[in-house]
Amino acid sequence: MQGTGQTFVIVGASLAGAKAAEALRAEGFGGRVVLFGEESRRPYERPPLSKEYLRGEKDFDAAAVHPADFYEEHDIELHTSTPVVEIDPAGRAVTLSSGERVAYDRLLLTTGAAPRHLAVDGADLDGVLYLRTVDDADRLRRGLTSEAQVAVIGAGWIGAEVAASARQLGAAVSMVELYRVPLERVLGAEVGAIYRDLHAAHGVDLHFGVGVEAITGRTSVEAVRLSDGTVLPADVVVVGVGVLPRTELAEAAGLVVDNGVVVDEHLQTSVPGIFAAGDVANAHHPRYGTRIRLEHWSAALNQGPAAARSMLGHDVVYDRTPYFFSDQYDLGMEYRGWAPDFDQVVLRGDPSSGAFLCFWLRDSQVAAAMNAGIWDAGDALEALLRAARPIDAASLADPDNDLADLADLAGPPRP
Repeated sequence: MQGTGQTFVIVGASLAGAKAAEALRAEGFGGRVVLFGEESRRPYERPPLSKEYLRGEKDFDAAAVHPADFYEEHDIELHTSTPVVEIDPAGRAVTLSSGERVAYDRLLLTTGAAPRHLAVDGADLDGVLYLRTVDDADRLRRGLTSEAQVAVIGAGWIGAEVAASARQLGAAVSMVELYRVPLERVLGAEVGAIYRDLHAAHGVDLHFGVGVEAITGRTSVEAVRLSDGTVLPADVVVVGVGVLPRTELAEAAGLVVDNGVVVDEHLQTSVPGIFAAGDVANAHHPRYGTRIRLEHWSAALNQGPAAARSMLGHDVVYDRTPYFFSDQYDLGMEYRGWAPDFDQVVLRGDPSSGAFLCFWLRDSQVAAAMNAGIWDAGDALEALLRAARPIDAASLADPDNDLADLADLAGPPRP
């Protein structure tokens, strides 16, 4: 077996870390695989935390990456409740919170990200909650009763999904967002308006274009005061204002850090033999010619195994199309591509029907695409993205035009 006598250490018992460990064994690595995690539970996936798990429709086992006996069966040394406090690249070892040093031949960082905290008066009151871990979801679920008054601060993916779940559980929900519509930073104003209308139709009290001035209460939350003077009664406040990559270990160890741990297309850091994957990795993407840090399930799912193969010396280039999904009420969607800026948004179909496609164009090329309520369009959308050629917006919008044909006929490649 490959690598017998070697030790590969993974710091972060996350989806990326667990899938990397799985891939090492699948690729025939015969050495030690040691997986350290801070949480007390075995690795799990985070998307259910704002949806099915939060609503009590699925239990922890449904969210777990692997069955409980997987790690022992595959001779993966999983250490939960075991924080790593230091990396020593020169000595090729990590130090645990207990003071124990563990030597490694290769090291993978899958330390993820942590929620940004709200910096206003009252942000430390009981009832101000963040959602990142299973324990966070458990605390939040206990507060989401049908009598609860919930204020969601931030209408990004976490805020929007939590608001939807809270409404489905019968809570009264207010949503506060600095932008004009939910998800505007990612989807733009036009598509964000679809989600605004969706939440409004489900009875969410919407407050857009305003900030939070303070959270008030004696010992626990009683209200949220907005910058326009509005006071929202609340006994639960959920803050979803983004996350920050957990780079502290990498930075202290001297690795290059810039909006995450900087890695190349092989997911290797600036220090040979140390790799990073998932939310913490700011990876060079050869298709886009720049670094991209993806805070999405698909990156953790796919970068973990890719990093594992790179650790084994395989010539792996990570160039997958960025992908994420979201479910809010009865509207499910999938998004593919990368469009930090765009010139035009093209809709195909009627959003009010719950089944439509959306395209973000840059220089007449499809930079990103979304299918909502249409589950057989993925391959055609991927083909359009990979074509990277100019395409007529009217042709995209016309449902009589086959998307696969458009991908083949989209004009000559750009120089």
